[in-house]
Amino acid sequence: MSRRAAAPAAPAAYRARFIERIAEVDAADWNALAAGAAPFLSHEFLEALESSGCVSTARGWAPQHLLLEEADGRLAGAMPLYLKAHSRGEFVFDFAWAEAYHRHGLRYYPKLLCAVPFTPVAGGRLLVGAGAPGEAVRAALIGAARARLESLGLSSLHVLFAEGEDLAALGRAGLIERRDCQFHWHNRGYGSFEEFLSSFTAEKRKKAKRERRRVAEAGITFDTRHGGEIDAPLWARLYGFYADTFHRHGHEPYLDLGFFRRIAQALPERMMVKIARRGSEPIAVAIFFVGDQALYGRYWGSEGAYHSLHFETCYYQGIEYCIERGLARFEPGTQGEHKVPRGFVPSLTHSAHWIADPRFAAAIRDFAAREAIGVERYAAAVGEHVPYHRTDEELGL
Repeated sequence: MSRRAAAPAAPAAYRARFIERIAEVDAADWNALAAGAAPFLSHEFLEALESSGCVSTARGWAPQHLLLEEADGRLAGAMPLYLKAHSRGEFVFDFAWAEAYHRHGLRYYPKLLCAVPFTPVAGGRLLVGAGAPGEAVRAALIGAARARLESLGLSSLHVLFAEGEDLAALGRAGLIERRDCQFHWHNRGYGSFEEFLSSFTAEKRKKAKRERRRVAEAGITFDTRHGGEIDAPLWARLYGFYADTFHRHGHEPYLDLGFFRRIAQALPERMMVKIARRGSEPIAVAIFFVGDQALYGRYWGSEGAYHSLHFETCYYQGIEYCIERGLARFEPGTQGEHKVPRGFVPSLTHSAHWIADPRFAAAIRDFAAREAIGVERYAAAVGEHVPYHRTDEELGL
């Protein structure tokens, strides 16, 4: 079997170093690389995952964060990296690839993963320092990650939810691109929720108003709090709602109560919580994170079934918050065509994959190309059902 050329080493100007805890790098240095990104790439978020034990070798997430340092020790670039013993908590599904390896008597796990654990949000993956040559640093990061893969004899490298210049650099390095579809809301300068609804067709607007009315008629109100405004007893109550969402499907939650308490303390203004109440009693929760330009819906749970409560708590309340704060975009999570009638539109996401075995690489590249065509067709088809008024131009008239 022919072998591929060895991965290029980092240029002499840089030194690649791998660390097993994010705490081993200065928070200010890391955050300078991730400036302007979503909160999930922050040192505080990654550290809360690790210090709570939600991300650990025991749970199949062994941190291998890559630091790219200049000769004087300054940080030029970085990648959030993990040795993964499974494919859970990633939201880019490669279980079939792992099964194919197993059928051929080959080992797929552990694999090398560049991602934010349990977080299907696109953002920077090849982090570059201010003033550093972006193309050179990105190439050096990819080369160092591939060299690590080869030195450990791993099957593959996966870079999830990459975008922009990172995605282009990964393509130049020969990684295989995959595509998927999420549903995002975009703020068109709405002055109020009513103005937002006025952009809907009459039928869809009537349905949205009926859903909101049903929640209000059930006597449910909403309390908006940021992370620093939630005490320990309330956290325990809200966490029970979140955990029950997993338990009802026979799974253990990815995150524990300690994580939520840590991240609320570390990023108090970046965490926003919508608490649904009947009277004074909490009955449901949606936990969001607030970026500079976008709101991210992440976790949900309730004590029981209430008509339209999920739509109101997770979607309409988030849209209202965006309008009030002037946020440009709302990403409520993965999947879910049910988001489309409520104002969310298809948005493509991307990941990139390096497969060490040339035979599997060729088959996966062919699969990814065919999959991409299907994803784009799906996004276009779903896009025909958005609730907004269409102009003649948009209708092709």
